Amino acid sequence: MRAVEDVDRLIEQYQLALDEFMKGNPGPVQELFSHREDASLANPYGPPVRGWAEIAKTTEHAASLRTDGRATGFEIVAKNVTAELAYVVQIEHLEAKVGEREDITPYALRATMIFRPEDGTWKVVHRHADPITTPQPAESVIQE
Repeated sequence: MRAVEDVDRLIEQYQLALDEFMKGNPGPVQELFSHREDASLANPYGPPVRGWAEIAKTTEHAASLRTDGRATGFEIVAKNVTAELAYVVQIEHLEAKVGEREDITPYALRATMIFRPEDGTWKVVHRHADPITTPQPAESVIQE
């Protein structure tokens, strides 16, 4: 199925774009996102946002918090592709100088991305990423 090949290519492009993102450059990631108003993004730095203008602002901010980094590997946990919608759940292994830190620090994110075709090209329509990659106690959901 052509959709599977197209989505696999988009996932690979996103993984390569993350390498640039870890150097502070949000451009390649932004190019892969839907620019429609129903697109959304939930990253570790704040509440979910919706619409291209907010996604652009959020990705620029997140990339600005990283320097001298790179993507070091990916583990695909689950993936499904139909002709109209696809998703991937993956663990992203990354390293960078984050925030004010002067040392390059390795870390991992659990990421879920949803894709759809737009005008003949598959785009990221939603991304959620957080640092929860290991089992957590039940109480971890309680905010005090």
